[in-house]
Amino acid sequence: MRLSVRLAAFLRRRRVAHLATADAGGRPHVVPICYALAGDRIYSVIDLKPKRAAPQRLRRVRNVLQNPRVAVVADVYSEDWSRLGFVLLEGQARLIEGGPEHARALRLLRRKYAQYRRMDLHDRPVIAITVRRAVRWGRF
Repeated sequence: MRLSVRLAAFLRRRRVAHLATADAGGRPHVVPICYALAGDRIYSVIDLKPKRAAPQRLRRVRNVLQNPRVAVVADVYSEDWSRLGFVLLEGQARLIEGGPEHARALRLLRRKYAQYRRMDLHDRPVIAITVRRAVRWGRF
């Protein structure tokens, strides 16, 4: 799906989104993510911030391998509720562990987040989400 210029601009301005995955039985799991947008793709690396488990054992990774249907929400909150807005993306996720697309994802993520420029991420998996549907609401 092709995202509108306005919707893509909103997503590029957000620093954090929330990734919702579910296991094969439908048990949900939501985590905040750093991400980069490229066309109809969202990329998020399993980075070096402290984690409870190795990358392949993280629930979001296991869920993507069991059930590739995911959702991502990026939003704006304000105490002035007339300024609220969000974008909900639904899509298909897959894990990338090397190759040209992995390298491209890391370049995009490093461009957006200075913290990633100092991290050795070449052997870290990237979750790549192909957006299938976008819903927006409010001011974005």
